[in-house]
Amino acid sequence: MSISKTQKSQLIEEFRINEQDTGSPEVQVALLTTRIDALIEHLNTHKHDESSRRGLLKLVGQRRRHLAYLKRVDSQRYQQLIQRLGLRK
Repeated sequence: MSISKTQKSQLIEEFRINEQDTGSPEVQVALLTTRIDALIEHLNTHKHDESSRRGLLKLVGQRRRHLAYLKRVDSQRYQQLIQRLGLRK
């Protein structure tokens, strides 16, 4: 359910804004989306894992708040990000 170090560094490399960037909303949303996708696959197999389901809901809430912030601050970056990640908004 967690992502590997190499996968995380690839996501940071792909979504970062500059060389020093590891915490921009784009990077954080991309990392959360990857974790959410992994948890969804896990829950499709293990339907009664309620603690993982709760963790999934917390991650979805975090991603929603990051996306709301990005939409409020810079709507163009928000639109580009949801297109790149394939999110429905």
